[in-house]
Amino acid sequence: MNKPPFWQRFSRTLLMAIGVLALAYLIARAVAKPAPAHAWFTARPGENQPLVFAHQGGENLWPSNTLFAFDQAAVLGVDVLDTDMHMTRDGALVLIHDETVDRTTNGAGAIRDLTLAEIKALDAGYDFTLDEGQTFPYRGQGLTIPTLEELFQAYPQMRFGIEIKQTEPEATAQRFCALMREYEVQDQVLVSSFRQANMDAFRRECPEVATSATEDEVRLFYILFRLGLSDTVTPVYHSFQVPERSGGIHILTPGFVAAARRRGLAVQPWTINETADMQRILALGVDGINTDNPDRLLGLLEQAAP
Repeated sequence: MNKPPFWQRFSRTLLMAIGVLALAYLIARAVAKPAPAHAWFTARPGENQPLVFAHQGGENLWPSNTLFAFDQAAVLGVDVLDTDMHMTRDGALVLIHDETVDRTTNGAGAIRDLTLAEIKALDAGYDFTLDEGQTFPYRGQGLTIPTLEELFQAYPQMRFGIEIKQTEPEATAQRFCALMREYEVQDQVLVSSFRQANMDAFRRECPEVATSATEDEVRLFYILFRLGLSDTVTPVYHSFQVPERSGGIHILTPGFVAAARRRGLAVQPWTINETADMQRILALGVDGINTDNPDRLLGLLEQAAP
């Protein structure tokens, strides 16, 4: 008995493979669940839509990640105080963006090599300037690098976005979670990190707290989105904090926002500072915008209010 021609056999095999893949897709889509609901995202009376995140308290307006900056941002009317967290040599959690104190203070050295006492002795307003270095209006004004505990004490009702910068996942997660539970702010903190190890450790330690997708998780979702498969994702995170573009890829498109929404995910782009960019991104219907210039974003939202 003669075998069917090669192309006939190939076509049959291809059709079978397509059928199997289609069935697998339908099953995966049927069993996939949206992101779990979390109280962090519950609407509050009088808040802005989208939520206004003050990146580092408004880095272009005041010395970043200082209580002074957070004070000014809160008075301005932002919805979320966004900050970054490192751990000192003696285990204190402090709020600063860089791994070292060199750029923003009058000191030098890696945070992980300094004690809390050494960090508290530094001038956190030392290098802040609004006129390209002609003046430094906050030098010698007593601004210091705050601790996470000071943040919770100062703003017991605020929402926070906190990025874990530290590279010691387990110890950081334990201290971070313990402080949130002590101050009972688990529903007020949205945690992010570029490092998957940091996020994995945190989610194990503190499953009751909302998290954003890591860089790896965003990348996987984006690939599946481009393949038309994002509806098969069951997220372990609650939001996407993403740039508009990355590495030449336009991430923040109407299709991406819609795909995220179908999975129950909030979309909160960063760091959007120019008015024209804000206007374009507002038109996408995002859930929040993280900016160094919260005054500009609040002004746009006020203009758009009915």
